[in-house]
Parts: sequence; structure tokens; C-alpha cells
Amino acid sequence: MGKSTKFVQDSSSFYDPSNFFKRDMLTEALRSKVREAIEMLADEELTAILEAGKGERTDDRKGYRNGFADPRKLSTSFGPTEIKIRRGLIAVKNGKDEEWQSTMLPRYARRSVAVDQAILGIYVGGANTRRIKTALRPLLRGTPLSKSSVSRLIQRLKVAFEAWQTQSLKDMRVMYLYLDGFGVNVRLDGHVVRVPVLAALGVLKTGEKILLSLTLMGSESGEGWKSALEDLSGRGMKPPKLVISDGGSGLQKAIREIWPTVDVQRCMVHKLRNLLAKAPEHSHGAVTEDFHRIVYAKNLEEAQVAYQTFLNKWRSRCEGVAKSLEEAGPELLTFYRYPESQWRSLRTTNAIERLNQEFRRRMKTQGSLPSSSSVLILMYALVMSGQIPTRKIDGAADMPIDVEHVAVHAEQTVLPAAA
Repeated sequence: MGKSTKFVQDSSSFYDPSNFFKRDMLTEALRSKVREAIEMLADEELTAILEAGKGERTDDRKGYRNGFADPRKLSTSFGPTEIKIRRGLIAVKNGKDEEWQSTMLPRYARRSVAVDQAILGIYVGGANTRRIKTALRPLLRGTPLSKSSVSRLIQRLKVAFEAWQTQSLKDMRVMYLYLDGFGVNVRLDGHVVRVPVLAALGVLKTGEKILLSLTLMGSESGEGWKSALEDLSGRGMKPPKLVISDGGSGLQKAIREIWPTVDVQRCMVHKLRNLLAKAPEHSHGAVTEDFHRIVYAKNLEEAQVAYQTFLNKWRSRCEGVAKSLEEAGPELLTFYRYPESQWRSLRTTNAIERLNQEFRRRMKTQGSLPSSSSVLILMYALVMSGQIPTRKIDGAADMPIDVEHVAVHAEQTVLPAAA
């Protein structure tokens, strides 16, 4: 009983809010060992390159130690510490010796990768340099962080983005592809204008989602989408089995031109919006209910019956609504030919629209971005840093074994003849 009471008292003290602002004794204790650990790891790296320890004489030796570099301060996740790294000279084929450069601690590095990642993470989350300093004060502990330091990090991010834009997709098996465009505010030529970003989000054989491309275009025209899809093909991406889109005419045309045989699924959310736009306000409830009978049916056959029932009912009540449904055709029901566990994920473009929602939230701190390139770089950073998280598709365990052996094409999703 006594021990139990003591435990409760200790735990209540642990959760006292004031403890969050006290000195972290554990971190302080570990920090004292950081310098020793860093210097030891760097020396082990040099030993592996030289293939010989300090003072060791062997026939396989590849060079020799050459004193110490000037001491420097390095900021790590335990705070700043002063380190002194050994220098080394490596023998090369032309007879000259090259100075060894640590891959773990590049010559001019003043912060560890973890600290740089923290700075970038806070930046893409909406903070300026002053706020970054405030947020990371316990980590930086007096280490200077200038605007130029943040700018250099952003430049490195730009280089990473440019490499991502052109990386080969030849060995990547993209099973499903979400496509969507959304507008962002950018300052161009002294004016804030709204421009569309065309985004492509793929689903791999494992069910994992991966951002494939971000393209800034003048409009969501067919030519704009065609250029974006041609870029994916040019980077070696094979045609996906299924494309999920909002049903825009330009996009639909581009899909058929680039990948004429792929299955296409029209987003049910976008289609419902179209239907309601054609219906009088007092009919919105009935239209929604009838539409849900189509997209939430138990199977394809039940959905086809509900589809035809919808047309028969609304042709006489509001012809615009019926025509809008007919415009989507069988592409509204393609998802029924895929595993039922995946229907929730395949019948909408919600997966990719998360990009738009999170980006809008981030933009509240700035209003508009200074250039078109900064738009794409920031969106890339939000995804790659995990601030816009991606998870596996629903029913990931039921992914088809291979793209070429899945279901039939959407054109074969035949709807029953009109009554």
C-alpha cells in the first residue's frame, strides 16, 4: 500500500505543468558526453578510410593522420558543443595526397542534420527567422542563426526539390494515380495573382501514397494537364491501372490522349457538387439521397440499378441534373471493379485534396508567396517533412499483384439501357 501511494505522489509530481519549464537534468548529463562521442565516431570513420589505427603500420595503409583541425562549435539535438576533429591525408593514384573529408561531419557544417531538419520543419510550418530562434532556443543555446543561415538551408531545399522533379520513375510501380488542380496566390510582376498547381499523387503496390509531381501552369486546360502527364511518362512512369480525377474536361481529354486504356474513376464528391449546382435548393436533399444510393451500393449491379432509377426520376423533375449524371457515365462506377476494402479511397480525390487544405493553412501566415518556384518548393517541403502526412490507402493488403492483371477497363462498366 505504501509503495502504491508513493507511486501516485511521484506521478502527480511528474505531470505538474511547471516541470516542463525546469532544467532537463538528463539532457544536461548527456550533453557532457556528446563531444567525446562525436570525436570518437569521426576518428573511427578516419580509421576505416586509412585501414589503420593510430600509429599502426600495415602494408594496406591508405594514408596517415595529420594533426587536428581548428576547434569548431557544432549544434546538435543536445545543444552546442565544441569539437576538435583529426585531419587525415589519403593516398591517391596520381601520387598526391588528398585531405580527408568526413562524410558524417562536413568541413563547414555548424549544425547537425537533426538541427537543420528542425529549422526547416519550423520554417515550412509558417515561422520566420525570429520565431525559429525563439522556438529552438533550448536547442541552439546561444548558437547564432542568421537570415543568411536560413536562406542557405532553403537553397539546399531548392536543390533537393529540383532533383525530385526530374528523378526517374522507371522502377516505380504506380498502381493508382490521383490527379487534382488547385489555385494558390503568388506575387508576380508586382501583383498577387491566383495560379493553378497540378498535382499527381501515386499509390504503390504496397498501398503507400507518394507525391510524384507538382506543376504550376497558367490554367487547368487540357494542354496544361497533357504537359504534366507527359512529364510523368517522360520520367519513365508506366501507365497506372486506375486514375482518380475530378472530371474536368481538360484533364479527362489529357488522360485519354496520354494513357488511352487506363481505368478512370470520377470523384463522387465533385460530381455531387455538379448535380446540386443544377438542382433547385429545395431538391438538394432528394438529389443527394438518390446519388448516395449509386455510390454507396453493395455492389456494381445494385449501383447500376440505382443509377438508372436516378435518371428516370430526375429527367422529368430537373433535366439538368439528369444530364449532369449522364456526363459522368460509367466512370462514376469504376471503383466497384476493385477490392471492396478500397472503395472508400478510390471513389474520391480526397487523398490529394489534403495537399490543398494543408497548403491553405500554411499560407495564412504569409498571404502570398514571392515567386512561382517558391510555391512548389514549399509544397514539396510540407510533404517531405511529414507536415502533410500520407498514409497507406484503405485496403492496402488487397492491392492487385500487378498492374497488367487487374479487373477490366472502365469503358466495359456497362450501364443498363434506359427504361
